[in-house]
Amino acid sequence: MSPAPARLLDTLLDRSVLLGYSRPGHLLRRRAWSGDQGDPAPDALCGRTALVTGAGSGLGTATAAGLAALGATVHLLVRDAGKGERTRDALLADRPGARVHVEVCDVGELAAVRAFAADLTARVPELDLLVHNAGLLPAARAETSEGNEITLAVHVLGPSLLTELLVPALEAGAARSGVDSRVLFVASGGMYARTLRTDDLQYRRGTYNGTGAYARTKRMQVVLAGLWARRLAGTGVTVHALHPGWAATPGLTGSLPGFDSLVGPVLRTPEEGADTAVWLAAAPARAVGTGRFWHDRAPRPVHYVPWTRESAAEQDRLWAEVRRLTR
Repeated sequence: MSPAPARLLDTLLDRSVLLGYSRPGHLLRRRAWSGDQGDPAPDALCGRTALVTGAGSGLGTATAAGLAALGATVHLLVRDAGKGERTRDALLADRPGARVHVEVCDVGELAAVRAFAADLTARVPELDLLVHNAGLLPAARAETSEGNEITLAVHVLGPSLLTELLVPALEAGAARSGVDSRVLFVASGGMYARTLRTDDLQYRRGTYNGTGAYARTKRMQVVLAGLWARRLAGTGVTVHALHPGWAATPGLTGSLPGFDSLVGPVLRTPEEGADTAVWLAAAPARAVGTGRFWHDRAPRPVHYVPWTRESAAEQDRLWAEVRRLTR
């Protein structure tokens, strides 16, 4: 397909949501991928080290598998050690020569994140890829042991703190390889319907809704990715957010059974959902830059309607609140 029709088809798929986020959209777009959008070389990540959070199932496992297939050494960050071991064993059964390690930490518990980061950097002083994939969609409001609303803690506070603590390792990885290290936030297209809320990060006001909590923290992730990209400019560390479309993962099918029953036949496989994260990890720096929001190997608008746009002052308030809560 020539470039102009391919771009038009891509835009139409993106605006349709149903086709663009489902499996048909991925399959149609794949036919047009070439050049920098094409599949990475089989050894594209040889010598590079990745940490993937939420790697015990679904998109996290698929992302880890994709990175390992490109030659990366992959650290699976999970809450349950047994689940992590089973995931590692399954990955090694498919790819016996892969280098896969299990790490244990609940990214929603900030003290645990600090302890984990100190331990990891003592063992792995150079890091090339950090994929923030851990997520959840609760049925009711819950707090961590530290008093943070759980989706805020897992999607926003923990990832931001972990990024901060691993910046020296990421900078060291970039200095060693001569290629930028990359931080990826796996967000959700559901954030498009949400504005940035800086007045009630802990979701204490109004009637709590798990789907709403999920979407609003995903909006925060996308904003934070842009803020981190600006703050790390010139350090050798680039930052992106992405969304995987609708994929058949335990998180989606278990948390949204009604949605699954409606669109289940056209859901993407976990591997298709993870494709952009794997591609972003290995794509040439000239093709990806920094601070962008991606879906199906292409940058996407962060807003489609004007009433969801946040001001620079609101972005700054989010940054300040996240920094305050993670001190």
